[in-house]
Amino acid sequence: MRGAQRTPADLMNLAAFPLFLVLLCGACWTLVYLDGIRLGLRDRTYAIPFWALALNFAWELLHSVLGYQQMGPVLQVWINAVWFLFDCGILYTYFRYGRQWFPQHLRPCWFMLWSLLGLGVAFVIQHAFIAEFGRSVGGAYGAFLQNLLMSMLFIGMLVERGGSAGQSMTIAVSKWVGTLAPTILFGVLGGEGFNGPNRFILVIGLLCSLFDLIYIAILAQTKARERRGEAVAVMF
Repeated sequence: MRGAQRTPADLMNLAAFPLFLVLLCGACWTLVYLDGIRLGLRDRTYAIPFWALALNFAWELLHSVLGYQQMGPVLQVWINAVWFLFDCGILYTYFRYGRQWFPQHLRPCWFMLWSLLGLGVAFVIQHAFIAEFGRSVGGAYGAFLQNLLMSMLFIGMLVERGGSAGQSMTIAVSKWVGTLAPTILFGVLGGEGFNGPNRFILVIGLLCSLFDLIYIAILAQTKARERRGEAVAVMF
């Protein structure tokens, strides 16, 4: 027995869902970056862990330029370019206020040298992904792996700071949803450059969700204790 044929409306809905996931991802990560800049300036700190920020900065610059060269001004290229500009703002807060989280017994020049080394390493890593797997596949692998690193580093940042300075539920929840959307797109539906769903991305994306939800839970508990004026001790 042959299955029921899909109507044009059904096909349009199927085509629209990936676009919805792309837009959802773009909107959520834009919220992360905007709130990261706001909190960094307000709390005189930086809101995105440095190594995750360095990898994001390199990824978004490379994929804005290479994406435009290969595809022209498509939606994802515009999103990448906007994210890169926001990353510049967060990077400013890192260089402006990040010295306080660097070992104080070291000379200030070491903070700058370490930071520039981190940015350089990030560009080498992202370029290696593109050179080995191509722009689309390499970009997806690089993005999800750095996203998993970010999920874990957010928890580490909360523990290191012993409080919620430079952190918010807006960033935590938006990062989770903004990662879950492309996890569904590439891990379940199969996105650009992949022949169907990708199990590696699905696994990494689910691990991101696991650590993101842990971070959301402990950040919410931390903020609740801070509102009550209680001492905060983030321990595992």
